[in-house]
Amino acid sequence: MPTPLGLLGLGGTRARIVELLRRSTLSANEIADLLGTTHNAVRPHLAALARAGLVREGGTRRTGSNRPTMLYELAPRAEAALSHAYIPFVAHLLRVLGERMSEAELHALMRTVGQSLASQWPRLRGDLRQRVAAAQTLLAELGARTDVEDSADGFVVRGYGCLLAEAVHGRPEVCRVVESLLAELTEAPVEECCERGERPRCCFRIDGADVAVRETHSAAR
Repeated sequence: MPTPLGLLGLGGTRARIVELLRRSTLSANEIADLLGTTHNAVRPHLAALARAGLVREGGTRRTGSNRPTMLYELAPRAEAALSHAYIPFVAHLLRVLGERMSEAELHALMRTVGQSLASQWPRLRGDLRQRVAAAQTLLAELGARTDVEDSADGFVVRGYGCLLAEAVHGRPEVCRVVESLLAELTEAPVEECCERGERPRCCFRIDGADVAVRETHSAAR
């Protein structure tokens, strides 16, 4: 299995810097000493990690009469990305919920989760096509790669994979989360049509018929 750092696309010096900063806040000179290299060699790696949102400035330290030394620390996002705990935690949580709740209750819970997730973003503007395009962009921010296809009644959002693949295996209720998320974002009825084979793929039909009628009536007022 790839290491967390490998999954983040880190290797060599940058991976070693991240591991050092997981233990303590350090200056560039301290990192260089621990790596057996120079300050100038470390700086570009720190800058790259900062741009990626994995490392940030963590205050200063004054030693003697010298000017304050900048310290670096791991950003909160990096700690989350380095954890292997999320997927097994969610999978086991869903299994336990499935054992204790009825199918209807679990579906309702998943829809509520999707609605809560959608509330993290501002309301999307424009007509349905524009809202669907904006929702596709938000899905991309979550890591989903999708195509949007026109259909007879609206649109189909078809994914190259599944955002929640590890949780979806044996738990089709999970798809209700993204179904509800898209319904809230696009303000249109959404029905999941996901593939749940060995390699799950997201698929959601967005019904534009009722939306077109509502938008036509609204424009006529």
